Amino acid sequence: MKSTTSRFTVLNTVADFTTHYGFAPPSHPLLTVIDLAQYPPPAFAAKPALRHLYLIVLKRHFDGQLPYGQQVYDYRQGVLGFYAPGQPVQFCPPGGVAVPAQPQGWMVVVHPDLLARRPAGSFPGSYPFFAYRVQQALALSPTEDQLLTYAVTGLRQESEQPADAFSQQLLSTQLDVLLQYASRAYHRQFPMQPANGPDLLSRFEALLATYLDHTSEQPLPTVQHFAEALHVSPAYLGDVLRTHTGQNAQQHLHSALLEKAKQLLLGTSLSIRETAFSLGFENPSYFSRLFKDKTGLTPAAFRESA
Repeated sequence: MKSTTSRFTVLNTVADFTTHYGFAPPSHPLLTVIDLAQYPPPAFAAKPALRHLYLIVLKRHFDGQLPYGQQVYDYRQGVLGFYAPGQPVQFCPPGGVAVPAQPQGWMVVVHPDLLARRPAGSFPGSYPFFAYRVQQALALSPTEDQLLTYAVTGLRQESEQPADAFSQQLLSTQLDVLLQYASRAYHRQFPMQPANGPDLLSRFEALLATYLDHTSEQPLPTVQHFAEALHVSPAYLGDVLRTHTGQNAQQHLHSALLEKAKQLLLGTSLSIRETAFSLGFENPSYFSRLFKDKTGLTPAAFRESA
């Protein structure tokens, strides 16, 4: 369900996203492929929102910038862009120039739960183009464009099939193909890993990702810990995050912990108690209460429902 903050509408599901921007309802709850040629530019140009979703967007006949957190995502030198959850995005035409009459391309909207069965830590760390510090869209060769479009066609066809016991695994596998092609294009264009951006948000996200990769060795992450590591006060860190994402620091920590928990519940054989301990919870009951409060399901029910 959509909820609102003082600045952003929060989109938690793929259906939230399509409703908010006026796209057709998704056939599958975890993924949809949108043909941008079927929609007028204003459908994606307005209504800033905070998404708990991944986006992969190929735009042709488009010249503009998208404010993305504290950075500007520049499409003028490329056509393929990537957006991680937890960052607001709003279209901004170049220099006030009107949007071209009809951009073309496609958009893949992915719910994080589709990725939860992957080995812990394998996503999005394997795909650096989802990092907030990346500010430039990829320029594709004709062959790369063709391969990516072929992979997206397979995703669209599978997402429109009636859901069955094979749907989620097939979608995940076909999404892997798309991301591998994107990785090849990314490493061709950026052969060296780009350096961390100087902004506080990028550094916070990088520290949090590193921390969660070693949760079994550390207690629950705290706002105080990250504020000290970033040499700012907890209040200032919370204000910056709230201003640019609509979420405070504690909400960021909870969201990241829950996504890690989902990966462990679906991708490992750890018990609920072991999962809680591996995330740094000293009290498994508190972990279960937090998980249910944020997702509507107990950890056991979530594991059984997948």
